[in-house]
Amino acid sequence: MLVRDAMSTVVLTVGPTHTLHQAARLMSARRIGAAVVHDPDTFGLGIITERDILDAVGAGLDPARETVSAHTTTDVVFAASAWTLEEAAEAMTHGGFRHLIVLDGEGAVGIVSVRDIIRCWSPARRRRPVAAAG
Repeated sequence: MLVRDAMSTVVLTVGPTHTLHQAARLMSARRIGAAVVHDPDTFGLGIITERDILDAVGAGLDPARETVSAHTTTDVVFAASAWTLEEAAEAMTHGGFRHLIVLDGEGAVGIVSVRDIIRCWSPARRRRPVAAAG
């Protein structure tokens, strides 16, 4: 199975000036663990995760004042939609992270998470056909 088969194609994108509180609220509403940070003026694409926000709050920082830019990972490992799930899992394991931004020629087209991979590899999923949304 390929990354394109497992990734979420609805990608939450936030800007570097969003506060951690705003990012957390948007991520919580969508029940996701990461958002793409788009900053064309400096680093391009980055990622902020629930762990980044948790670390900031745990350090006593005010999420209503802290901006996403100060907590964005800019040294991002990207995945290609044609990677296998094994390649994505290997990159995550090697890098110690749980999300990969998926790129194609157009830019970010999705995010694949450890949860997405586990869902695809789950024996229960393979035994039961998934009903199409209608």
